[in-house]
Amino acid sequence: MALHRNFPESPYAILDPAVRWFPADEALRETTMDKLMPPLVPQLRRSVKEWRDAHYIGATDTSRSLLNWWFTTTHLMQHGNGTMMDFQYYFAQREAMETIVYLCDVVGVRDKFDLMRFDGSGLVSSGMFDESWRRFVVKMATGSGKTKVLGLVLAWSFFHKLYEPQSQLARNFLVIAPNIIVLDRIRRDFDGLRIFFEDPVIPENGVDGRNWRDDFQLTLHLQDEVRVTCPTGNIFLTNIHRVYSGDETTPSPNDDDTMDYFLGRRPTGSTTDSKVDLGIIVREVDELVVLNDEAHHMHDPRMAWFKSIEDIHNRLRQKGSVLSLQVDVTATPRHNNGAIFVQTVADYPLVEAISQNVVKHPVLPDPASRAKLNERQSAKYTEKYADYIHLGVIEWRKASAEHEKMGKKAILFVMTDDTRNCDDVAAYLEGTYQDLKDAVLVIHTKKNGDISESATGKDKEALDLLRKQANDIDESSSPFRAVVSVMVLKEGWDVRNVTTIVGLRPYSAQSNILPEQTLGRGLRKMYPGGVEEYLSVVGTNAFMDFVESIQAEGVVLEHKPMGEGTQPKTPLVVEVEASNIKKDIGALDIEIPVLTPRVYREYKNLADLDLGALDHQHVAYLRFTKEQQREIVFRDITDGHVTHVTLLDGVGVADYRSVIGYFAQAIMKDLRLVSGYDVLYGKVKSFIEGQLFDQKVDLDDPNTLRNLSELAATRTLVETFKKAINALTIQNKGDAEIRDSIKLRETRPFVVKDQSYLIPKKSVFNRIIGDSHFELLFARFLDDCEDVVSYAKNYFAVHFELDYVNSGGDIAAYYPDFVVKMGDGQVFLVETKGQEDLDVPLKMERLRQWCEDVNRVQHDVRFDYVYVDMESFEQYRPTSFAQLVEAFREYKGRT
Repeated sequence: MALHRNFPESPYAILDPAVRWFPADEALRETTMDKLMPPLVPQLRRSVKEWRDAHYIGATDTSRSLLNWWFTTTHLMQHGNGTMMDFQYYFAQREAMETIVYLCDVVGVRDKFDLMRFDGSGLVSSGMFDESWRRFVVKMATGSGKTKVLGLVLAWSFFHKLYEPQSQLARNFLVIAPNIIVLDRIRRDFDGLRIFFEDPVIPENGVDGRNWRDDFQLTLHLQDEVRVTCPTGNIFLTNIHRVYSGDETTPSPNDDDTMDYFLGRRPTGSTTDSKVDLGIIVREVDELVVLNDEAHHMHDPRMAWFKSIEDIHNRLRQKGSVLSLQVDVTATPRHNNGAIFVQTVADYPLVEAISQNVVKHPVLPDPASRAKLNERQSAKYTEKYADYIHLGVIEWRKASAEHEKMGKKAILFVMTDDTRNCDDVAAYLEGTYQDLKDAVLVIHTKKNGDISESATGKDKEALDLLRKQANDIDESSSPFRAVVSVMVLKEGWDVRNVTTIVGLRPYSAQSNILPEQTLGRGLRKMYPGGVEEYLSVVGTNAFMDFVESIQAEGVVLEHKPMGEGTQPKTPLVVEVEASNIKKDIGALDIEIPVLTPRVYREYKNLADLDLGALDHQHVAYLRFTKEQQREIVFRDITDGHVTHVTLLDGVGVADYRSVIGYFAQAIMKDLRLVSGYDVLYGKVKSFIEGQLFDQKVDLDDPNTLRNLSELAATRTLVETFKKAINALTIQNKGDAEIRDSIKLRETRPFVVKDQSYLIPKKSVFNRIIGDSHFELLFARFLDDCEDVVSYAKNYFAVHFELDYVNSGGDIAAYYPDFVVKMGDGQVFLVETKGQEDLDVPLKMERLRQWCEDVNRVQHDVRFDYVYVDMESFEQYRPTSFAQLVEAFREYKGRT
């Protein structure tokens, strides 16, 4: 059941259905995959892949515009530190959204009978579907971004209904959470509609001729804060208790306990009583989409969850309408008997999410470590399980020490079997471990995972505070470092800093809890990027057997030594080794001057761009057949992948605005321009009409658009504008001044991927991480050189970079590989290369210029540079750094 050998490491890579995980031996993939997976998923994956490869043919214009905007357009997003970074959705998010659009736009799914066409198992029957409306379930691992998918579905439905005359979607949305904890999390995302603007959900005005941002008019209604309801443009964000009264199944004569059936429900009152009948409000609108987060609760048609949505659908039918769509997202869409929801249309399992470092890697004690744990003969709960609790605290402490270097707080999570023992464990932790004194948060939960009022004995105000404390536990301002709970907060408690789970309770089928739900509270990652992170899981034999049952889902559980003297289960942390008494950090430190930039971009008005002065070769204007003009495909000029597709509509009318917009956005993306789209759009339009080809052209002619998709035309247009804009905006000051300095000893700790490293003697850092084997060899050479006082890898975290103009004519950042301090006080910047690329000469010229500049404006330290290629280094094998500097003279000039 291992992952396919060609399964990609990147969560952004497009996944071929042929390499997806399935629960059987690889030899059975061709014959049994469709029978072992969620029944609709295998065929849907193949169909959606074919549709994606065909550039979303058959989708509405609105859907195609949005899919291209989200998934084939590069988005530069500004981070808090002012840097610009590329934004991408995970492929799992993309595939889920593509599948929903495909089913609605292309297949035209209206009900369960349409969905059943994709059954590959031969086992699906109409009786397995309880609903009579269109419902899709998306299965995505905890921490893989399910809420982002809900945001995309909402935006797509809104614009589809707004722009497509025959749309059967809606512009009103009921977003349902199963409990207050989940509601609080979703509210943070939706409050102020931030989920739609912090990510590039809404296209810019002008994309494909639409005013997307101006037209996106929505009002968010939060539970009891419902304002005047307009006919459309409403998001009702609510706990399910606001839509129906009661969260239990309807009493039945077949119930084990028939008291409620014969006598009726006992009246109840709680702090979740509704002040506004939101159910009436949402039932009064004429169009509605239901979005269900943590939707595994909808597993029984007798449950009020299901009956409330059914009631909404029936009321809409009375008005001549229907519930437009229901989309459920969950990591565990399973019935109580373990069967998966038959409506599941997309699946990103936990095994794939772990492999792609989207979530933490669960780590269990190895057999030797588990053998040391004993369940003591004691009636007192904490004495009975003292070994397990202590091992959990040890693992948590080790993780905490490492994460504290990064300014992060590690959280210990302990699960018990009842509220009395929960309180006992909390008191034991605070009384036994000084670092947990007044730092343990106790949360009693109800069966649905919500915080219990009766168990805590707290009023509404106190409960609200408890929920806030639970949600804010990651923050450094929170005093809590451990959580003890009866249940596992089955969903919604989406903190990131849980590093250790201690399970002191067994689970059974009757508990309706799955292993992924148990681990899920600790799976979310603490750090961005692809760094491996780990979740230590400790517990009783019964608990560990339960956790290990997740291996049936393909999850590979790592087993490592745990306890005193073992390594922490954390990412590699690179830090200044200030506590190492064998190192004189002051002597090993290297100070690097920071100069003002020599090259910079002066953002002149793009209106100054003179089209008549553009230097380019005219492109031959070709004549294409009607059939060739039907589909216009644009490819990236560097790697050839498809970036944009324009299809002629049914009457053969081409939309040139979309094409011009694509070129303007591509140019701005490459040059990292953040403004000027409107001006650039006009310039590109004029250039195409009169100057790109060997004749003037008509943009309304489909043949012109087909010509524009030819690589020669695309390359000429983009490169001509980039060259002209660079010439207009990039300036060289001609000199530089010292504006600051960098001291290596002041570098903040940072985490890196688990990879080979060197423990250095002559560096302020605790580790030298090599981007290649050659860099590690070179670091070892520097560590052994008697004439080297100190050295360091120039990590990104050091923030020493040089601006230069690359081979494409753009301003780029250059990071020299090493900084080396000699015995005579000289400092060398070293560039190492295994294989030379086009930018190496430009980088080395910039390095030469930097050394010249810095030596001119200061005289305390002389800076020089050297270029070391792997082939020569291995051939000549220098024995000292001075010998290396003397022998390696490539790219040397005056300094």
